[in-house]
Amino acid sequence: MTSFTTLHAALQQYADSAPAQVAVAAQFLDFFHSHPDVFLRRHPPGHFTGSAWLVSADGERVLLTHHRKLGRWFQPGGHADGDSNLMRVALREAEEESGPVDLVVEPAIFDLDRHLIPARGAEPAHWHYDVRFVVRATASEAFAVGEESLDLAWRPVADLVTDEALDASIRRMARRWLARVAGR
Repeated sequence: MTSFTTLHAALQQYADSAPAQVAVAAQFLDFFHSHPDVFLRRHPPGHFTGSAWLVSADGERVLLTHHRKLGRWFQPGGHADGDSNLMRVALREAEEESGPVDLVVEPAIFDLDRHLIPARGAEPAHWHYDVRFVVRATASEAFAVGEESLDLAWRPVADLVTDEALDASIRRMARRWLARVAGR
């Protein structure tokens, strides 16, 4: 995904492949076309982010990060900072936040999630338009806790579906992953 046109096509393809998510995809497409700065943090209403559904080589576990600022478990991810290639952003964030090497990212969008980031200090509340990709660990699953995390943990995907302490989007991705694996 190397250009604005490609992201537009990927969002449209996601809408076509996930009928229950058509409205969400349309919201992302509208935001995408709303302003040239949608990939920059300085864009006041919000900005695009890229995240990784980082799965183990066997596909049975996912690596979650205990987010330092928010104090909750999430998938690795972060700001685009001007990069419209959100697949590259997801891979970069997975590498920076977790440490496994030889990660491979799948090109299709896996999930979309728009969520409000609360005001913090001088930073006002704003929206993250998070585009999520499957990233696979193909070699070592050793990880290193970075400065943005309190902890990291490989969790069985099947356990995430019913864990009410997790964000609803994590449970949704776990259900989607399990359905995908069962369909093979």
